[in-house]
Amino acid sequence: QLQASGGGLVQAGGSLRLSCVASGLTFSYTGMGWFRQAPEKDRAFVAATPWSGGSTYYADSVKGRFTISRDNAKNTVYLQMNNLKPEDTAVYYCAAHSSGVYYYTSSYNSWGQGTLVTVSS
Repeated sequence: QLQASGGGLVQAGGSLRLSCVASGLTFSYTGMGWFRQAPEKDRAFVAATPWSGGSTYYADSVKGRFTISRDNAKNTVYLQMNNLKPEDTAVYYCAAHSSGVYYYTSSYNSWGQGTLVTVSS
């Protein structure tokens, strides 16, 4: 089970930190990802971190602004979002990676309930 939190309303240029607490899985050996879904759009990859804590992956649209990190002791993955833009407005989902390329939704087998981020201009 994945429980995401931290969404809210923020002005453009502001920051938010999303958290996702995992239970029922071996978190230390599970890659984690963040996706987002804007109204009337498909769910899109945002960022991912492998279980090994090595390289991280980002969508081009968030590189340099968002940072994904994990705390295995707390079974938690974070998404620090800085310099937010109105186009970042979406429901953000955390997901547990099962296999395959990190950028694809089909590579994940467990999803959180989503947390809404709204960025006003």
